[in-house]
Amino acid sequence: MRRSVLMAIITASSVLGVVICLILLTSSSTVQAAGDVDAGKAVYAKKCKTCHGASGEGNAAIAKSLQVTLKHLASKEVQQKKDDDLKKEINEGTGKMKPVKDLSPADAANLLAYIRTLKEK
Repeated sequence: MRRSVLMAIITASSVLGVVICLILLTSSSTVQAAGDVDAGKAVYAKKCKTCHGASGEGNAAIAKSLQVTLKHLASKEVQQKKDDDLKKEINEGTGKMKPVKDLSPADAANLLAYIRTLKEK
């Protein structure tokens, strides 16, 4: 009897460990994107900085002219988004934001890696 209880506990612990690992692996996209941060910074400077500001804070004049509130790219709200969701917003646009044109998949990955470095501490 004791052995079967022990085996049940070990099995349950193993299953729980696998579940925790899967959760961590699937949520790791919010931690650090794969890509070259320095290359992403260059893409950001060329394609994003005008509207989103030098460090993701948003350009107040652009926001005012578009009558929008630009979320700081370092904010928890932005940083909690999954990589795929951010890539979709970059490639397809969102709200009044137009899609970023002529962005290769490598550029998108690099840009995302840079955006992840802006995370509030």
